[in-house]
Amino acid sequence: MITKFITEVTAKFNPFSACAKPARLFLTFLPPNARANGTSITTSLLPRDSTEASFLKVKFKDGKELQFECGKINIKGLVEEVNRHSRQLQKAVDLTD
Repeated sequence: MITKFITEVTAKFNPFSACAKPARLFLTFLPPNARANGTSITTSLLPRDSTEASFLKVKFKDGKELQFECGKINIKGLVEEVNRHSRQLQKAVDLTD
């Protein structure tokens, strides 16, 4: 996954819910030095009995924000969407260099 164009990641999930699996896995795909490279990572854990839906928000350097409801998308689809936009940004950088 191309993470150098991601500026902010916000995740809110119930860690005991099966619907939170895409958000948890996405956070594990981020490199260990992501915060040192300027990425702001914010996580909020919901209580076990919460009925609030899990979500993940990703913000890129060009200002675009992608929001995902984790109950409606799996990790493969989530990574594909993030990579799709990251590849567009990479292509633009390659063309300007």
